[in-house]
Amino acid sequence: MKAKKITIGLLLLILVTSFVSCAPKHYESYQSGFFSGIWHGMIIVFSLIGKLFGFNIGIYAEHNTGFTYWLGFIIGIGAFGGGSSSARN
Repeated sequence: MKAKKITIGLLLLILVTSFVSCAPKHYESYQSGFFSGIWHGMIIVFSLIGKLFGFNIGIYAEHNTGFTYWLGFIIGIGAFGGGSSSARN
């Protein structure tokens, strides 16, 4: 039973680490667009966890296309958080 808990814990740690590794870096050579914004919005929770542990992880891409990146970022956050369907009673 204890081995099963350790295995599940290690798999969870690997999963979280793999999601955090996809976070936007501090310096990027290309401008992030709409689809990058969606992806960065969907992994924001994992980026925040990595930031809390002291890793140098960007939450928001510095070099972005402006409104389209922002729109994708907001859509990504809504898609991960459940959007307005989580506000229903």
